[in-house]
Amino acid sequence: MKTCLVVDDSKVVRMVARKILEGLEFEVEEAEDGKVALAKCVAHMPDAVLLDWNMPVMNGIDFLRRLRRVNGGAEPIVVFCTTEKDFSFIQEALAAGANEYIMKPFDKEIVEAKFEQAGLL
Repeated sequence: MKTCLVVDDSKVVRMVARKILEGLEFEVEEAEDGKVALAKCVAHMPDAVLLDWNMPVMNGIDFLRRLRRVNGGAEPIVVFCTTEKDFSFIQEALAAGANEYIMKPFDKEIVEAKFEQAGLL
């Protein structure tokens, strides 16, 4: 079974994402910020990361840059899931190593389509 780490400071968003991803047969872990997420990735690298941009402690873009530098950190498929819709944010995310970009709010069809495009399904 593939694994996905859901990184978002909103418990509600993590809960909704978990339900969708478990329905797509992913084993799901959660983190409330980039610092916790990075520690979880170092301990056990997931197949995918669904990542928010704006979080306390360590934001999504800083997490992504650090993830891509750790041992095995180039492997996970990273899908940004955020309210940041300006094209410059999308460009920055892709330059930092994101594979896909989803706008909030999202639903099962959007997540499924992006994960399929990224080769996770």
